[in-house]
Amino acid sequence: MAAISPDSIPFNPATDIPSLEGKVILVTGGNNGLGKQSVLEFARHGPAKIWLASRDVKKGQAVADEIKKKVPAAKIQVLQLDLASFDSVKKAATTFSAESERLDILMLNAGIMASAAALTKEGYEMQFGTNHMGHALFTQLLMPVLQKTVKSSETPDVRVVVLSSAAYQARPEGGVGIEFDSLKTVSEGMATIVRYGQSKLANVCFARELARRHPELRVVSVHPGPSRTNLVSSMTGLPLWIRLLERISNYGYTPVDQGVKNQLWASVSTDYTSGDYVEPVGVRGKFNADGIADDLDEKLWDWTEKELRAHVPSA
Repeated sequence: MAAISPDSIPFNPATDIPSLEGKVILVTGGNNGLGKQSVLEFARHGPAKIWLASRDVKKGQAVADEIKKKVPAAKIQVLQLDLASFDSVKKAATTFSAESERLDILMLNAGIMASAAALTKEGYEMQFGTNHMGHALFTQLLMPVLQKTVKSSETPDVRVVVLSSAAYQARPEGGVGIEFDSLKTVSEGMATIVRYGQSKLANVCFARELARRHPELRVVSVHPGPSRTNLVSSMTGLPLWIRLLERISNYGYTPVDQGVKNQLWASVSTDYTSGDYVEPVGVRGKFNADGIADDLDEKLWDWTEKELRAHVPSA
């Protein structure tokens, strides 16, 4: 089991998540691992509805049905979402926006790790395109609903929780932290774990800049810590023997019901500043900025916004 930081804040989802009555929550990658556990823990606190976004609708519905057996009153709606396809992202955002007038917690949980060199449908390096670009587009398209929720609340508390990773430190070295020239290539010359680190650094930068540009929202990026999920199944870019070792190591990682605590804490706590990067559980101030350009947040935002301009009406 992964070591717990001595600075970790005690957090019990059963007692420390307050009533979520009236709130609408959307979790990407809600059909397995930390996303699935997040949906379950949220469901136990009575939100108006939880949208479970999943690339595979059948798997998503099976998880929704499983959770409803544990929490019969849970209101869960499955939403088809493939982050590697802008068409899918736009369709999901349109579906949600047409059916929901509010969104209180947007948890950008889905992601892939150490995948083989490939491109998304729109031509982005697969890990960067899935982990950053798909979520960035989704967030931009949902912004009108997020802002409407802020305006309709007497005491606004609208959250965007971005799943990052301490693996952001595996980013490319010798530059600003992100090699922009690599983002629309398969980047075969870059180790798959470095491509992953680059995408996770993008998650941190995106959250910080989103917080700066939208002070009406509470935004945070979180590292869940090594958790016993099926993320190892996406590690197609690693040699078979390493993947086998990872599967064995996976059994020693933190159980999902413990690994989920940091993102759940971030969903309800007020003990952080919007834009923070937080390690388990509730530990701030650990971001290592060595070798990362001071203006990277803004540079990535501008680059991303330019890429998304044709897909976001207000961009």
